[in-house]
Amino acid sequence: MRELTLSIPGVPPLAGTLALPDRDRPVPAVVIASGSGPLDRDSNHRRARFDISRQLAAALADGGIASLRYDKRGVGESPGDWRTAGLYDNVDDLARAREALAARTEVDADRILLAGHSEEAILAAASARGVPATGLVLLSMSATPGEQLLRWQARRIAPTLPAVVRGILRLFRVDLERKVAANHERIKATTTDVARIGGVRHNARWLREFLAHDPRDDLRRVAVPVLALTGAKDLQVDPDDLGVIADSVPGGAVTHRPADVTHTLRRQPGAPSLKAYRRELREPVNPEVLRTVVTWCREVTGLAG
Repeated sequence: MRELTLSIPGVPPLAGTLALPDRDRPVPAVVIASGSGPLDRDSNHRRARFDISRQLAAALADGGIASLRYDKRGVGESPGDWRTAGLYDNVDDLARAREALAARTEVDADRILLAGHSEEAILAAASARGVPATGLVLLSMSATPGEQLLRWQARRIAPTLPAVVRGILRLFRVDLERKVAANHERIKATTTDVARIGGVRHNARWLREFLAHDPRDDLRRVAVPVLALTGAKDLQVDPDDLGVIADSVPGGAVTHRPADVTHTLRRQPGAPSLKAYRRELREPVNPEVLRTVVTWCREVTGLAG
């Protein structure tokens, strides 16, 4: 492991970690995009340790592949404020990370993939328009315009809420999807980077850009191999979007829909519920998911066999 600082004049530096396999170099590598909200380079939040990027980096290193993951602006050891960065600022930062990785002598600059989970996957697909990449790894990626996705989430999550919460919503006649849509209108009426909605400070510019962004436009421009994986019990991304991804990418995509896997990339028995996340996060990322990603990356970069 090597700690790095990604510095380009005019923008805040980004702190990151280069994970290297124990083998002859230069080696193929993966840039792991930084997640949505205040998630650090390991995909961890102070209230929830998803740990997806760190475990993915370790699995890739075991498979002979290097990786670079980084703290987004204003998170971890990177200066700035994540609330003031827009969606396309995050796309630019992924491109900066790829450029920094390609400059490393330990890495084969002609065999670099882009990977991400959830919003990170959207960044990877968007970056593929102008950033050289050997392939894309899209984990739990939505292929639905942002505004439609958030309304789908409200419809999908509402029936899974605890009975007490559902009762309170019925008592006060709160329609969760309608409430989400009303908040969208408030966000779209803002013009600042950060706005206070319902007493909470929101990264308004990111939200405005996300609500309007259609990932299918990016997918139609992808000209490299794609691996798309979404768990069958994902409540935050429609698993059926795997078909949309495969249909949108001109060369198609390899898709996987592991049973019982949720948005956390862990297995959840029984009916899917956000309430189970806390218990899930005590477990490692599902080994099948990691094996699938590493095996595919090795094949695309020529390491298989």
